[in-house]
Amino acid sequence: FSCDWVAAHFRFRQPHSDLAYALEAGKGGTRAVLMAVQAHIITYLLFARDTEHTHLERLCRIGRREQGQALAVALAETLWAAGGGGRAIVCLITTAGTVMPRTGYRAETFTERIRLFEFSEKAAAQEFISDHINCFKCEGSHGVILFLYSLLFSRTLER
Repeated sequence: FSCDWVAAHFRFRQPHSDLAYALEAGKGGTRAVLMAVQAHIITYLLFARDTEHTHLERLCRIGRREQGQALAVALAETLWAAGGGGRAIVCLITTAGTVMPRTGYRAETFTERIRLFEFSEKAAAQEFISDHINCFKCEGSHGVILFLYSLLFSRTLER
């Protein structure tokens, strides 16, 4: 992965601002992934949450907790759809590498540390993602790469 991909994570704009609902997207290939998730975030914030605010206020008057919840819902929805509505795989990174590279193979120290968590219920996947949301949105978390791996494994390599 390029430096842009390695540095990419899901980062919202300032809470309680006019763009509190918006993910920050830099230049490069990660923008497409971020914008796909952004569409699910806006859908959730406008139509799924039950608040007394008008539609525009629903987007602008969200805090950090609501941002994290919207991201968790968006990631879970996308993974569930990728899995055909029957499963979702969430990839997280472990702290230590457990695989020794074979001769002629150079370990990149990222892919070797990925751990898969499989869910057969969307609600369970969403709760797990919510509990581990910092793995996707903190700086240095490789959040976009983890989500891309999760999409690939949820969709399956055959499909």
